[in-house]
Amino acid sequence: MTKKYFGTDGIRGRVGEFPITPDFMLKLGWAAGMAFRSMGACRILVGKDTRISGYMFESALEAGLSAAGADVMLLGPMPTPAIAYLTRTFHAEAGIVISASHNPHDDNGIKFFSGKGTKLPDEVELMIEELLDTPMTVVESSKIGKVSRINDASGRYIEFCKSSVPTSTNFAGLKIVIDCAHGATYKVAPSVFRELGAEVVVLSAQPNGLNINDNCGSTHMGQLQAAVLAEHADLGIAFDGDGDRVLMVDHTGAIVDGDELLYIIARDLHERDKLQGGVVGTLMSNLGLELALADLSIPFVRANVGDRYVIADLLERNWLVGGENSGHIVCFNHTTTGDAIIAALQVLMALKTRSEGLAQARQALRKCPQVLINVRFGGGASPLDHPAVKEASDRVTQAMAGRGRVLLRKSGTEPLVRVMVEGEDETQVRGHAEDLAKLVTEICA
Repeated sequence: MTKKYFGTDGIRGRVGEFPITPDFMLKLGWAAGMAFRSMGACRILVGKDTRISGYMFESALEAGLSAAGADVMLLGPMPTPAIAYLTRTFHAEAGIVISASHNPHDDNGIKFFSGKGTKLPDEVELMIEELLDTPMTVVESSKIGKVSRINDASGRYIEFCKSSVPTSTNFAGLKIVIDCAHGATYKVAPSVFRELGAEVVVLSAQPNGLNINDNCGSTHMGQLQAAVLAEHADLGIAFDGDGDRVLMVDHTGAIVDGDELLYIIARDLHERDKLQGGVVGTLMSNLGLELALADLSIPFVRANVGDRYVIADLLERNWLVGGENSGHIVCFNHTTTGDAIIAALQVLMALKTRSEGLAQARQALRKCPQVLINVRFGGGASPLDHPAVKEASDRVTQAMAGRGRVLLRKSGTEPLVRVMVEGEDETQVRGHAEDLAKLVTEICA
């Protein structure tokens, strides 16, 4: 049975972690269908990643939606950003993704998109929440929603991704290795890059429902690093299970993270006078990114960790580009949410424009040593509010004298406290992080 429900982009007030079952998905589908039908006739797209529980939850969600009178269009396994795009393309009232992103196969969750491919309006989220707490009813038989399947969804999304680069783009002569994490990009990603002329070697594109993110993809980069070296490839691209995260590997086998990819994209837009405003990172973005952007006079601000917060800050400032070091990268000049394939294409275009390799392009950003230690947190009073933790954090911050920073935060999806220290001296940074983690561990015990 699936262990967790991840609601970080789902229903407000139910964010966190709790059991997800078919009866819950049935009720959630009904509540969503009722909420959207109250605004008129509605059509809702449903996509999923490749984990085995998606079959069960898709059926339950479909039944709930149709019981509420909503028409359902099934997309099958597709990247999360593809659902955002196709929801707009088909003028649907909403899109729903069944996925737990980069997590193991025995987790699952759900994400909603509005008809504009963005997060749901607060009033719609609130309406769905309220309906979840009311008895489920079924519309009269003549009003039960119909269900159909979109058979050309992959082709539509492939063309959309290709449209994010000039029509004359040709990556002939470029050899890349792609790790699809046995996830939702396994069909579309290889086609996108091959159709643009690149020579493509594909890894982890044989999903069986149980192997999604299993020692592959953007959370386990070793396989991709080895393949890039063995194939003498120019670079490697790793996606996560639902296709909204991307990391890369240069020709030497070195990992290139989201901060570095974000810098390469932003610098290219800046040099072509197409960067509107600045760049949004997060509290976890490396200090080196901030300094490198400052050298180019590009404004940089930090949002809370999570792509929804990056997106909210971009919208508020009317900026185009933002992201996280985990590989969530948002390019509002092309799409409405984080899209790993489109972000990867923007990096390749930036490299092509400068006639640079990935190893050379990343050198302009000198990352500061950053140590992150996860401490398991079993509940109860937050250790982050403990006076001893606050005092120790302030003491470390003062010791680094403005040349580093401390970040302590609770994970939004796991029972963990994340202890991060960043600065110029790696030995000093690691010592501070270990001391803080030890203190947090003692308080959590």
